[in-house]
Amino acid sequence: MTTSRPGEPGRRPGERGDLLDPRCPTRELLDRIGTKWTSMAVKVLAQEAPDELRFAELRRRIPGISQKMLSVTLQSLARDGLVARRVEPTVPPAVHYRLTELGLSLERALSTLRIWAETHMPEIDRSNRLADESASN
Repeated sequence: MTTSRPGEPGRRPGERGDLLDPRCPTRELLDRIGTKWTSMAVKVLAQEAPDELRFAELRRRIPGISQKMLSVTLQSLARDGLVARRVEPTVPPAVHYRLTELGLSLERALSTLRIWAETHMPEIDRSNRLADESASN
């Protein structure tokens, strides 16, 4: 296992990083996209692709998200190149968001994770119930 990053000296093409290394690209990506709000925003935007959604419509479609959290999430996604932001010069400004090609590729990966969760959550819930029952005995 290596602790270098892609493009760093000593890195061979196709060589994987070390997830336990704080500099590992996978770990960095999980830190950025590993929130429920990020995966929900990506899913909602993917449902509209290639069209855009306005901020208020995004907020309506993501139950429980605050205006501030949606704003922070979208800023992060835009900074990473996963979401494109377009502002209409109106009063007040109309802000539109859409997934980029990179964002659409992330949605495919997140979709696989959602399928895994839907398949295995009953087992995980059952395990939690058993653990709770044995802890209370």
